[in-house]
Amino acid sequence: MIDLHSHVLPGLDDGAADLDEAVAICHAAVADGIRVLAATPHVRDDYPTTPEQMEAALAEVRAAVGEELRLVPGGELDLAQLERPHEELLRFALAGNPGYLLVETPYVGWPLDIGERLFGLLAAGITPVLAHPERNGEVQERPELLEPLVASGVLVQLTAGAVEGSLGRRSHVSALALLDLGLAHLIASDGHTPAIRQIGMSGAVAALGGEELARWLTVDVPGAIVDRGTVPPRPGQARPRRKRFFGR
Repeated sequence: MIDLHSHVLPGLDDGAADLDEAVAICHAAVADGIRVLAATPHVRDDYPTTPEQMEAALAEVRAAVGEELRLVPGGELDLAQLERPHEELLRFALAGNPGYLLVETPYVGWPLDIGERLFGLLAAGITPVLAHPERNGEVQERPELLEPLVASGVLVQLTAGAVEGSLGRRSHVSALALLDLGLAHLIASDGHTPAIRQIGMSGAVAALGGEELARWLTVDVPGAIVDRGTVPPRPGQARPRRKRFFGR
């Protein structure tokens, strides 16, 4: 599997606190079946990560982990950070691919200008990958908010814990709704520590049930971003619907 969202770089945000914890996250990722991991620290007002800090921390973790896991660069940018110069945005490109940028969905509210900001990236030749919209309260109430964004070319990344159900009922129901509506393209761990919002995607794959769709979400689409290929179309099969059980 390929995980294009983690906070493994030490000391930059609310993820790994130090190099030992970063290495522990990497070991856990490998044990879960992840072979490529994007290190995507927060880039926002409370965590003003610079490209230089990201690059230096990535080199440190790569040296400590060796060939066990392929680490690729990136950043998780707040919407307000999209005003940075184009050249600086590209240094935070997802998996080092200048055609993609990971953008953080706000947890509260739905910005009126989100479409304008994301369309601005698309016009500049950058595809936004919208991280964890299933955890936004407005999207939980109205998943169709993502329809015009996806129609324009935005990709949507769900958190593995939301798909699996470990992040609470509302985010779980929202994630499944987005999958059913065809409004999701990737699953990633958003791993912060080995224990809290831990690294790992195999639980989400098991929860999906459908092997073809699971591979598309965790290998095919993220693999196209990593390898600078063409994102393949979603497979024809729908997510298998779970049976509903009533009573105890």
